[in-house]
Amino acid sequence: MSKGRIESLFEKCKAANRAAFVGYVTAGDPSPDRTPGIVAALERGGVDLIELGVPFSDPVADGPVIQAGADRALKAGTTLAKVLDIARTIRKTSQVPLLLFTYLNPAMRYGFEKLGKDAKEAGIDGCLLTDLSVEEAEPYVAAMRSAGLDTVFLAAPTSTPERLTLVAKLTTGFVYLVSRTGVTGERAALSDALAPLIQSARAVTKLPLAAGFGISTPEQAGAVAKMADGVVVGSAFVRMIEKNAPDADIEAFARSLKQAMDAAR
Repeated sequence: MSKGRIESLFEKCKAANRAAFVGYVTAGDPSPDRTPGIVAALERGGVDLIELGVPFSDPVADGPVIQAGADRALKAGTTLAKVLDIARTIRKTSQVPLLLFTYLNPAMRYGFEKLGKDAKEAGIDGCLLTDLSVEEAEPYVAAMRSAGLDTVFLAAPTSTPERLTLVAKLTTGFVYLVSRTGVTGERAALSDALAPLIQSARAVTKLPLAAGFGISTPEQAGAVAKMADGVVVGSAFVRMIEKNAPDADIEAFARSLKQAMDAAR
């Protein structure tokens, strides 16, 4: 299989001695028509990879900000099929790597084989199912790999060495490190659990490590950029979208995070 956008991105960042900037948005929030413009603003602000969140009625891994974003997107008529349409629109003007960020239920209802095929055709580069147990992931991984998509898995401070090893085995692209136990959301301080988690993950994989959950300020983004290969910011962007911030403000905030990340290296 030829090298994908995600692998190429992390190689480029490593060569430049910088961390990749990963931004999350709930697709379809506040409406499907708005998402491509928001993605373009994030890309102009320096975001290297976009996680397109599929809105779901029971987002157990997400805090109140992203839960509210999912609710707005669902009320605007956003479905998994519509998210793939959004990806197609983004692909008309951008080659930014796109990671589909969803829960198991929508993916199962859509069908793993069909999702892999349709997502690849829409320009998606990989998929992350937040609530899929790695011990039960083989059928999903096989379907995504056969379609040429990366499979990104989560590792948390509570992950055992055995689970970290399995995550490393089933992951392509990058490993997503959850910086703290609990749900997504902005936090006043970084978790002390992140540095030991990075150390544990590095012991079992050579894949890039991107850290998220709770990173919402330039200072926090800079601190994580010193430790990890990628920095993930989500709730802070979704909160701006909730407040109807114009694209220029979203771009400016992304740039402030990016500058702090680059200065940290």
